Amino acid sequence: MKEKILNKAVDLFLSYGFKSITMDDIAKELAISKKTIYKYFRNKVELVDASTIFMHHTMDTRINEIVEQNFNAIEENFAIKNLFKDLFKKSKTSPMFQLKKYYPKTYTKLMEQEICTFKECVMENLKKGINEKLYRTDIDKEMVIKLYFTLVFEAYEGDLFGSKMEDIMKTELKILEYHTRSIATPQGIEELDQQLLNF
Repeated sequence: MKEKILNKAVDLFLSYGFKSITMDDIAKELAISKKTIYKYFRNKVELVDASTIFMHHTMDTRINEIVEQNFNAIEENFAIKNLFKDLFKKSKTSPMFQLKKYYPKTYTKLMEQEICTFKECVMENLKKGINEKLYRTDIDKEMVIKLYFTLVFEAYEGDLFGSKMEDIMKTELKILEYHTRSIATPQGIEELDQQLLNF
């Protein structure tokens, strides 16, 4: 039942926002009493906390599944981009922006996890791309990660690129293209253009 509640909470939070959805809404959607939810979560803050951890672990698992498919480095990034596009397809505005505004403590905890995952994921992708001759060998990997991280998280957290999820998704694709072009070999550019065409 706990996982069922988390699944539904994540779905509703992503669709309608962390602030808008109440415990009553979740109970109604699951056709259970609010009392049942309180058996597992003392209050909404605790449920939001648990939901973000649950979502983070789900994303980690799905990213690992993509990595295990042995795509080339650029193809892998586009597969992960598709995963996020699918996850946020019902979202009207950025969930990260909402968390930062309404649940700052949850946001801080999530960001600590996200930063580690992001750095590790991008570093492995860079090493893979260099081995495949899709990325240049002379890149400063640490700097590339910092620049890419700054752009991606600004798209989700700030209002520089707009707050609508549709705009954020378009911006994130542009950021991925910008990131890849800045580190790619001529062979990598060819692969990037092919991926953009397919996308």
